[in-house]
Amino acid sequence: MMKIDKEWVITQIEKIACFGKVERGITRLAFTEADVEAQEYIISLMKQAGLIVSRDQIGNIIGRLEGHDSTLPAVLTGSHLDTVPEGGKFDGVVGVIGGLAAVKRIQTMGTLNHTVELIVFVGEQSNRFGFATMGSKAMAGLADTHAWSKAKDQNGISFSQVMSQHNLDIQKISLAARNKDKIKSFVGLHIEQGRILKKAGNTIGIVQTISAPTRLKITVEGIAAHSGSTPMEERHDALVSAAMIILAIQEIALDQSSRGTVATVGALKVHPGSINIVPGLVKMLVDLRGVNQESIIECLQDIKDAISKIAEKQDTVVAIEMISAEKPVEMNVEISELIKKSCTDIGASYQMKHSGAGHDAMNMSKIAPTGMIFVASRNAMGQHPDGDLEYDDIMTGIDVLTETLYQLAK
Repeated sequence: MMKIDKEWVITQIEKIACFGKVERGITRLAFTEADVEAQEYIISLMKQAGLIVSRDQIGNIIGRLEGHDSTLPAVLTGSHLDTVPEGGKFDGVVGVIGGLAAVKRIQTMGTLNHTVELIVFVGEQSNRFGFATMGSKAMAGLADTHAWSKAKDQNGISFSQVMSQHNLDIQKISLAARNKDKIKSFVGLHIEQGRILKKAGNTIGIVQTISAPTRLKITVEGIAAHSGSTPMEERHDALVSAAMIILAIQEIALDQSSRGTVATVGALKVHPGSINIVPGLVKMLVDLRGVNQESIIECLQDIKDAISKIAEKQDTVVAIEMISAEKPVEMNVEISELIKKSCTDIGASYQMKHSGAGHDAMNMSKIAPTGMIFVASRNAMGQHPDGDLEYDDIMTGIDVLTETLYQLAK
């Protein structure tokens, strides 16, 4: 196996970190100038490596290393370049640069029967338009163009407008869907967004199940009133009700934590938002996820019951809107076994684990046998600017990915 210079990997990851660099971390939201600059840089690296590069109807970048038999289904790998606001430099990028490094190695390892593709998915993060893994959803034939056409970012720019700005047509996104018969497998490389591997002393995680988010928008309506002239017993304080709901969600998730379920209230807007006015309206966003669907369903029902009691007790009106609901996804057992064998062959320490975060692999599993390789993180802040990995561990992840892809493609 050709050894890609670690310095090359470091150089490329640090270079991509410059696109969208802000005072603290990296802000490279989907389809922004920084995102496009990073994409163009990756395209140049793909072409330097001799790959045939194209884009599909949502803007996913596809780099192809042609196999000997063009009639055989392709072996895919890849990840994303967009980040959360003030994110870290490794999230997504390890899978893109690691995937390219693996493809460059495979070129030197003999004739391949199957084509190998490196995919750079667009819109993996939900921060700009409120929808996650948009690129892989489109590729898997799961795009909801009706809902996406209504989506706008915080500046009021619609997803449809952004598509047009990049010479893409939202009405043609369905054409990005791939034929299942044309894909043999998908194997993704990603950082572990936690410290389970590092605490166990292992370098590689082989993902068994990816938890999927159920997202809620909860709106609490009270009555805005002057803080000085409204007695405590006469208030209909929307924020007090919201606070009680947040604590209830916390307790419900704690009761289910042994089953791998978590819940987070990650955003809160208070209106009118003045220090001397009793809040009359609160909107909050809830992220509920886990690997056990029964547990998720139980949590949802418990949250609804708790909200009903709180609303009645506080004499406020509470509405619950389901933004999205996805089911946990099992990775392909045969692909996982092949990854395990690759770890054994190169002497990499590994363990089987679940992924608490969502990934493009969830959608790719709908059209191809799919597996995921995690690289150990020094801390639990995978999307945080302080998130940190050891480059030796990244190189081990690339070794495992290379061997796995080669075995699938040869």
